[in-house]
Amino acid sequence: MNRIVKMCFLVPGAVLALVAPAMAQEAGTSISFSPSIGAGVIMLGAGLGIAKIGAAAVESMARQPEASGDIRGGMILAAALIEGATFFALLVCLLATIL
Repeated sequence: MNRIVKMCFLVPGAVLALVAPAMAQEAGTSISFSPSIGAGVIMLGAGLGIAKIGAAAVESMARQPEASGDIRGGMILAAALIEGATFFALLVCLLATIL
């Protein structure tokens, strides 16, 4: 839990550190962030989500071993849906880099 709290403060701090030089630009210039920042945030969120699903599934299997097959199937389905959404968002970030 302590690691998650650190990340919650580190990521916005890093974004604010990157924004500070951009705010000093002259009027009329636009600020463009790299899509790689978006890809990094996407991967971080997907990793945390799948880790949370896995932890909850293992804990519930330990409490009810007779339902472990159903729990495992639900865990794999949820992880696959998260991965699908992650790959789609990553593809959008990569296309934004090209275009």
